[in-house]
Amino acid sequence: MRIASGLGLLLGLGLAAGQAQALEGDAERGQQAAGACVACHQADGSGMNVSGGESWPRLAGLPAEYIAKQLHDFKEGRRENATMMPFANMLDDQQIVDVAAYYSEMPVTEAQGGEDAGEDLLARGEQLALRGDWDEYIVSCKSCHGPGNEGAGGTFPGIASQHAGYIEAQLRAWQAGERGNDPQNLMGAIAERMSDEDIRAVSVWLANQSVASE
Repeated sequence: MRIASGLGLLLGLGLAAGQAQALEGDAERGQQAAGACVACHQADGSGMNVSGGESWPRLAGLPAEYIAKQLHDFKEGRRENATMMPFANMLDDQQIVDVAAYYSEMPVTEAQGGEDAGEDLLARGEQLALRGDWDEYIVSCKSCHGPGNEGAGGTFPGIASQHAGYIEAQLRAWQAGERGNDPQNLMGAIAERMSDEDIRAVSVWLANQSVASE
């Protein structure tokens, strides 16, 4: 009887998980639910690059699956941010997929933070983003984030035209072990091999890349 009860519980949990995954997002509902997001991520989803402070990522044009995962990770403590956690906790599962659908349908906006970067720094950033540095065992960004670093499915978001301050902050968080919600710690393993200059270089180069929205 105990085995049967245990199997019933597992099946029930499996069905619940399947139902949660099957939720479909509605962008119109998402616009309403995203009202609290505007202060940091802006009405057009462009985010903010804050020099010397906390930068907020561009959400516009990111895959809905990726946005939804990050919101769940904030909500469930797999990813930590003192500002994001209370907002994520305000959203139920349906609102999360609705907000994700809303931002995913927005056109990609221009990034900030790399305007004053010098040629040498940009050249190093381009190398790391497109070819990597095998002498340092650093895999190129595009190996996972796809051609043009414009994203590859819901697991690897587009990082071209993302704010330099945000990219830099996330690389440093992975490097320090403060973020670890990526598949098999791929980002942590790469970030720990990067120097401060490498992190700055790839961040400003990616911020300087334009992405044409479809």
